[in-house]
Amino acid sequence: MDQTLSLNGDPNIGVFARVFEDLAFVPIDAPTEFRNKIAEALEVEVVPTFIQGSSVIGLLLTGNSRGFVVSGLIQDAELNLLQEYGDVLLLGEEMNAAGNVILTNDSFAVVHPDMSSVMCDMVADFLKVKITPMSFAGVGTVGMSCACTNAGFLLPARSSPEEIEKLESHISNPDIAIGTGSVNMGSNLIGTGLLVNSKGYLAGNATTGYELGRIEDVFGFL
Repeated sequence: MDQTLSLNGDPNIGVFARVFEDLAFVPIDAPTEFRNKIAEALEVEVVPTFIQGSSVIGLLLTGNSRGFVVSGLIQDAELNLLQEYGDVLLLGEEMNAAGNVILTNDSFAVVHPDMSSVMCDMVADFLKVKITPMSFAGVGTVGMSCACTNAGFLLPARSSPEEIEKLESHISNPDIAIGTGSVNMGSNLIGTGLLVNSKGYLAGNATTGYELGRIEDVFGFL
């Protein structure tokens, strides 16, 4: 199976969709082929929706097995849909683009370095994770610059040794792989071009064979 995908020719599939272990949320107007490939490759139920009336779901939604974290500007009907599938935490006006500023799996989360301690505590308590504010390759929007599962973290190729060492010290779990890479022919914004869970992955259709190899290595698909 081809492990690459685009949305109407746009390789930034992580901007428009958010994948969890058993669910994927995609724009209502996404083509059937897009939905079906996500369902097949990642073994998930695909749920069409908008967030804030927008198709950039990946920027506005994140979470783990305990629930969803989403922009507090979400519309009522959209919120009701999310609540059919799990608990929901709404972010306030400060840094409400949850998928942009939070990178999380079931045990650990990294958040934008400027996130307030109050919001950090709220997110950590809701998701039941250890949390640390930091950036990678000097980019604070960790939800879009990186990608993670319970098996691994893929960081931008330009991440510094100090950033990688800091993440390793906070995770302190040798079973979680940490590596660097890129998507879409050199883009350091990995989260914008990658959908991944424990069962599979899809990368933007501009992603090279070498980049796919790094994804497979870090997340254990080799």
